[in-house]
Amino acid sequence: MTYVITQTCCSDATCVAVCPVNCIHPTPEERAFGSTEMLHIDPATCIACGACADACPVDAIFPVDKLPAAQREYADVNAGYFDEGGAAGGPAPEPEGPNFHPWGEPSFPRVLPADFAPLKVAVVGTGPAGMYAAQDLLLHTGAEITLIDRLPVAGGLVRYGVAPDHPATKRVGDTFARFHAHPRVRMHLGLDVGADVTAEEIADHHDAVIYAVGASADRRLGIPGEDLPGSLSARAFVAWYNAHPDAAADTVDLSAERVVVVGNGNVALDVARILLADPDALARTDIADHALSALRSGKVREVVLLARRGPEHAACTRSELLALKHLPGVDLVVDDHDPRIAAAIDAAGPKDKAAVLRDVTRAPVDLGRQPGPGRRIVLRFHSEPVEIQGEGRAEAVRVASGAGERVLRAGLVLRAIGYRGVPVADLPFDETTGTVPHEGGRVAGRPGAYVVGWIKRGPTGGIGANRTCAAETVSTLLADAVAGTLPAPRQPLRAFHRLARRRNRQVVDARGLAAIERAETARGEAAGRPRVKLATVAELVSTARSRRPGLLR
Repeated sequence: MTYVITQTCCSDATCVAVCPVNCIHPTPEERAFGSTEMLHIDPATCIACGACADACPVDAIFPVDKLPAAQREYADVNAGYFDEGGAAGGPAPEPEGPNFHPWGEPSFPRVLPADFAPLKVAVVGTGPAGMYAAQDLLLHTGAEITLIDRLPVAGGLVRYGVAPDHPATKRVGDTFARFHAHPRVRMHLGLDVGADVTAEEIADHHDAVIYAVGASADRRLGIPGEDLPGSLSARAFVAWYNAHPDAAADTVDLSAERVVVVGNGNVALDVARILLADPDALARTDIADHALSALRSGKVREVVLLARRGPEHAACTRSELLALKHLPGVDLVVDDHDPRIAAAIDAAGPKDKAAVLRDVTRAPVDLGRQPGPGRRIVLRFHSEPVEIQGEGRAEAVRVASGAGERVLRAGLVLRAIGYRGVPVADLPFDETTGTVPHEGGRVAGRPGAYVVGWIKRGPTGGIGANRTCAAETVSTLLADAVAGTLPAPRQPLRAFHRLARRRNRQVVDARGLAAIERAETARGEAAGRPRVKLATVAELVSTARSRRPGLLR
């Protein structure tokens, strides 16, 4: 028996560190790390010790014989990575000798000298990028950390970006939550940098500031009709079903029978799954109450995923595409409107994404009519939207394809073509890439300012990619500290805590966050769900203020 990594792999490489026989690849030291969609376990060398499964923060690793039917294909995915030829930058041959695998020279790039005074570091953003950076500093140094977030609750992408039907992925948040009450951490949730406090004021009280603010905007199509009611971004839709305080309960109208999603990346697939999922199944997740109610009463029966290129260039990961084939009660169809589509699928090699679609139904689909009975997802490749049409709201999408232009009827259009960073107060910004210019995480021309996550590298990579990204930024920060190039704080750290509370009386601390957690999980227990989220700033703040006395600060 061997172990297998499945769909929800976060690629943060915790499993690599605990494997005694070096059978998980690519490792962070290998060239392919960060470019593969997931990590893989070599069935030829796995000793089935289970250490990787115990360490996995998202419960993505299982014994082969315990895989449910819908995940058995992942055994072949793992084994296929190690087939002859392998992936570029794959594992190196194991040396002969008594050691399980070779060990490099010890390296401690993120450790300060023992006599170094504790650094005072502010981290703006409590999503995965910010929390990986905070974790790195807390585990390797004696730094005192100030966590700041615009929202009155922590979590970022884990709370508001992960689809509710991926509960295992959300468990990585438990790893971060243990640092919220760390004795060297102070939290200021609901504090808006730029509105409540300035970047300069934060810098005045800290040795360094790490910005982990993500990518909070989205790319646009740039076509007529894009701003019609009923046409919105997938980012807004995801925020809506995840109970983000910025998303009003009436943001989405699900009265249409067909929805067109422009894009075929993982976010597009998330959107399609949620739209067609059984509401009774979603009722066992932490989906927003208003979204669950709308899905129960909604009329959506068909979701069309538009892709500008062919199936060989699908933007989603192979693992998510595999999962799309096993949705209960939902048919998957490839719209066979262009001969290039079938040719690409039939010519795909066993490791190519397009090969996943080989056993999927292919048929021409008439998208000018109302959908037929049942629920289905239609993959329509080689189709580019050129106009969203409608009188007062979106009613159709005009697309260009190899066979000319067609009009697809749809009452809701969601663009899922990528996120985009927005300018950060007082920091330089590259409008082309939507990122802050940096050198190894160090903000160009701003001593003491650093970036991590999507605002640093652009909106690429999942949760685990932020671990190596944070390691680089922290290494740069500590190197600057040792070199003496960090500007000295002009004000004591305690003065910042007083300043924050003076500027915003509704700031939530770790004790208030714990009260929110208790309230949401209690509501969930009563409803047979993992949690029922508080969906507005007012609810979050009032719940935080009702906290019980405790040891948390």
